[in-house]
Amino acid sequence: MSAERPALSAQDLQVRLGGRLIVDVPALALPSGRWTAVVGPNGAGKTTLLKALAHLLPAHGQVQLNGRDIQQWPGKARARAMAWLGQSEPGADDLLAHDVAMLGRLPHQPWLGAPSAEDRAAVERAMRQTQCWDWRERPLGQLSGGERQRVLLARALAVEAQVLLMDEPLANLDAPHQADWLLTVRALVAAGRTVVSVLHELGMALQADELLVLERGRVVHQGPSTDPSSHAALRAVFEHRIALHQVAGQWVVLPH
Repeated sequence: MSAERPALSAQDLQVRLGGRLIVDVPALALPSGRWTAVVGPNGAGKTTLLKALAHLLPAHGQVQLNGRDIQQWPGKARARAMAWLGQSEPGADDLLAHDVAMLGRLPHQPWLGAPSAEDRAAVERAMRQTQCWDWRERPLGQLSGGERQRVLLARALAVEAQVLLMDEPLANLDAPHQADWLLTVRALVAAGRTVVSVLHELGMALQADELLVLERGRVVHQGPSTDPSSHAALRAVFEHRIALHQVAGQWVVLPH
């Protein structure tokens, strides 16, 4: 793990939903300038943990963003520092794709202010990066699931935040666009950004810098994705029903 100050950290973090304890994390530190993949079986609390770190759910305990209590961040400053991409996010189907991506620039704009040239340039960069610029004038409701997901990813990238939290970002993306997403994440990390993503695609998660393995709302392992102990933890939380194999220098996950 990086020796630098963590991008996100938590102490005594607990989340209860419907009276049930869903997440119970005594201590957590996610390294800056790295890609951390959050993995675990269904119901492990992955999305709930990510939402708690993003300050999108009420939680007990403390969360720090770049060493500062997240509750002490002014709303706009926090939104500029940390971008969010959720799974199956609703959207106004009559909004043009370009307008949806432009929502990522709201933290940079004054109240009721018009988009600046810098905002427009950031949105174009993000939409070209996610290969959705060509349908910028199409309403969101006319897009396929995969096209819609790429527009939502462009919205998150347009924030140009130092920390990006993504919950199931590969939903509805075909294999080539999943590969594009991987290249985008690697470019972000190479530029010093921090990415934290919840992934069900374990083969893709194993390409992250770090794995955060959850089971029943608790972190059971955190470490480099290439470390044998990370692989052992991954097999254990899936009840040894998966096997990890290295093919052409990359790890793949197969049923066991």
